[in-house]
Amino acid sequence: MKKKNWIYVALIPLLLMGSCKDFLDVNPQGELTQEAFPKSPSDALLATNAAYTTLRNWLYHSGGFPILDIMSDDALKGSNPNDALNTVGPYDNFTINTTQDGLDRWWATLYQGIKRANVVIERVPEIAMDENLKTRYIAEARFLRGVYYFDLVRAWGGVPLVTTTNPDLKLPRASAEDVYALIEEDWLFAAENLPAKGAYAAGDEGRATRGAAKAFLARMYLFRKDFVNAEKYALEVIQSGEYDLEANFADANSKNGEHGVESIFEIGAMENESSLGDQYANTQGVRGTPNRGWGFNRPSEDLRNSFEPGDPRLDATIIDLGEVLDGVEILGDGTTPDVVTDDQGNIIERECYNQKVWIPGTSTDTQFGHNRRLMRFADVLLMAAEALNENGKPGDALIHLNRVRARARAGNTAILPDITETGQAALRDIILNERRHELALEGWRYWDLIRTGKAQQVLGPLGFIAGQYELLPIPQNEIDISQGVLTQNPNW
Repeated sequence: MKKKNWIYVALIPLLLMGSCKDFLDVNPQGELTQEAFPKSPSDALLATNAAYTTLRNWLYHSGGFPILDIMSDDALKGSNPNDALNTVGPYDNFTINTTQDGLDRWWATLYQGIKRANVVIERVPEIAMDENLKTRYIAEARFLRGVYYFDLVRAWGGVPLVTTTNPDLKLPRASAEDVYALIEEDWLFAAENLPAKGAYAAGDEGRATRGAAKAFLARMYLFRKDFVNAEKYALEVIQSGEYDLEANFADANSKNGEHGVESIFEIGAMENESSLGDQYANTQGVRGTPNRGWGFNRPSEDLRNSFEPGDPRLDATIIDLGEVLDGVEILGDGTTPDVVTDDQGNIIERECYNQKVWIPGTSTDTQFGHNRRLMRFADVLLMAAEALNENGKPGDALIHLNRVRARARAGNTAILPDITETGQAALRDIILNERRHELALEGWRYWDLIRTGKAQQVLGPLGFIAGQYELLPIPQNEIDISQGVLTQNPNW
């Protein structure tokens, strides 16, 4: 395990907040203000580090709760039956509205990250410092700005484009095409100007890299159905030789694999309930005994039953009651039914938890130390397989698909045989299914169903409405603040 270092630098929020000005405003003597920051090479480093801190904000993760898994077929609300029933429950059954809890905080947090990135992009070029380091800081900030806008455009479509630290206070929505154009421009700049992962010094683990920029480009192009470019950038990451699969599937998301060979971009966090920790995993941690968190994002029976017989990824994805992990027996929550059945006795829900966020320990604070992976190599292999299949190269697609399956079976030739299907439509469904099992409960399933046009077929029985839930509602308070400049998404 590699140490976490630079990412824990924190800035006083005042440095990055806007301020009202009138004739009484005077910059405090000897204090940093937005107008005076950043000015020096050390300021440039602080500002760049600050652009990363939004990732560790609990609200960065879709408003605090893993709603994108809960809205998919992979998970249910979780926790005990009544906990957050009116705030998180509506995501589970597609009854959210324009004032739904969390959406406004997610929106605001993403724009906070964009502002912090814009500070670097706009002001660091004016600083007298090493030109190579200056370019790297700007590339890191542009990578991060693209990450924040990619969440915004997928969730809400066209959103206001803020590319300066002093924007118009009533910006209208840009088109989705314009937002994607900015994302593409930022990530292409990052791919051209960021170092490779191996070029960073010790202590810089977690910074944006050339490989991360290319991997995110591939993801964006898949979402845009630009399979030629998706293939190009996914293969460049694969062929770089900088990444590989962890030998043990469980390590791809565990403490053992932090900043490891499979990690392309992850959010570093420390095991405490301060701003250095990340509540993402605590929100989903085992509820009750041991008390590791709130227990939201419960794996669904549909996900459990969808795994192929013997697939070891099932056990590494779901924590069941009675399991012993790192010497700790999972007893669960006394107020949560162990099993819920329908009138015919079929299990529709059982108390279980997301094992991918498990951190060894018995207290809640250690759970704050989970490093969430936003991009890992297995995802890139499956993106390459998908793009190659869409580009009429099924044989090449199978190479990358079967590489993922080979790692999953861990040498057991009796399970998870290589895929040999070469028909494009059939292979398309196989790859999507493989993504479900490899990346389960990591936040990608809902987006995968949306971008592949499968959402109505798969999620319709759960309440998904085509023509509405492809995008979330613009938070009503944002529309109110804009005095109607912002307009609502269709059918909301």
